[in-house]
Amino acid sequence: MNKIEHIGIAVKNLTNSIDIYQRLLNTDCYKTELVASESVNTAFLKTGENKIELLVATSPDSAIAKFLEKKGEGVHHIAFAVDDILEEMDRLKKEGFVLLNDQPKKGADNKMVCFVHPKEANGVLIELCQEIKWI
Repeated sequence: MNKIEHIGIAVKNLTNSIDIYQRLLNTDCYKTELVASESVNTAFLKTGENKIELLVATSPDSAIAKFLEKKGEGVHHIAFAVDDILEEMDRLKKEGFVLLNDQPKKGADNKMVCFVHPKEANGVLIELCQEIKWI
């Protein structure tokens, strides 16, 4: 794992949360994106080398909706950039970690992603992110 790629924050209202974080971080939201496979709308903000991903559910049965119902708004996950997501997934499996998906899937912000079960990391959902390279 190379670095923290972003911190994901579950929110109830994306428009209001974008406004809050733009004012808080003194920067503009640079991208919003629907990730239909996860039933979530996202918004990204960057300050220095750090990124924040705001996530709002688009379906009441999505993982974000369930998270919000159980825990309320707040930190949902920490994402780490990796060079080779398949290699990192294999390494983590060999270390005994439980992954939430068998294969990487397309995520937001031009990334392939995979999640490590939060029970494996002291209650923190960990996301692996690999930039999709276009040839």
